[in-house]
Amino acid sequence: MTRPSLDSFDPPVNVMIQGASRGIGAALVRELAACPDVRRIVATSRDPDASPALHGVGSEVGERLITAVLDVTDEASIAAAAERVTGAVESLSLIVNCAGLLHDGGLGPERRLSEVSPDALARSFAVNAWGPLLVAKHFAGLLPRRERAVFASISARVGSIEDNRLGGWYAYRASKAAQNMFTRNLSIELPRRHRGTLVVALHPGTVDTDLSAPFQSRVPDEQLFDSSRAARQLIGVIDGLAAADNGGFFAWDGQRIPW
Repeated sequence: MTRPSLDSFDPPVNVMIQGASRGIGAALVRELAACPDVRRIVATSRDPDASPALHGVGSEVGERLITAVLDVTDEASIAAAAERVTGAVESLSLIVNCAGLLHDGGLGPERRLSEVSPDALARSFAVNAWGPLLVAKHFAGLLPRRERAVFASISARVGSIEDNRLGGWYAYRASKAAQNMFTRNLSIELPRRHRGTLVVALHPGTVDTDLSAPFQSRVPDEQLFDSSRAARQLIGVIDGLAAADNGGFFAWDGQRIPW
């Protein structure tokens, strides 16, 4: 698979990956660092200094990589990260929200109604739904006024209401559906002040990461992507977006997904 590019953006391009310490986020950082048009890469996570993946990229690209502490469940942390990034770059042409929560310790996808927990619902919504929205609140000012820019959030096909045929997974499905609504709202508001900005939701497919690891047994090998391939596919979709795609929900192969 050829190296991805951001040819549709006006170079040089500054990008930000939220949730960059591992998985798809870390892979996006690696792949974007190899794009010749990318000048600075902002990588945020709860503890970027503890990420071997970010250390590896940093050793290769030096000052092109900027790291910042950002916890999507803590608005003060998001605001502080935005202040740090504003002092380091003039603008951001691409922001991708990657942090997501499906299972963590005692939290896991519900198979039936009796397993629904208020605490699990609250945690899922905090990370998956209003986390990206708060990132938009504090980082939108860094989007250029007129030039092409993309604000993307990694969603999931299971967040599609129309495509839901199996049920279950209440917290994850609903929090991703809420994320999708926030994305749609942002696609209406942000271009009013940032005329070249497109806002989209992206489904990466099933990626071989910690998030999907417990649920891979029934996934055919050809439908299970390593994180680098998933990142390259997503960058390809982002680079190919047209003005008419603003507010859309797209799979890794560029196909639209129903809301």
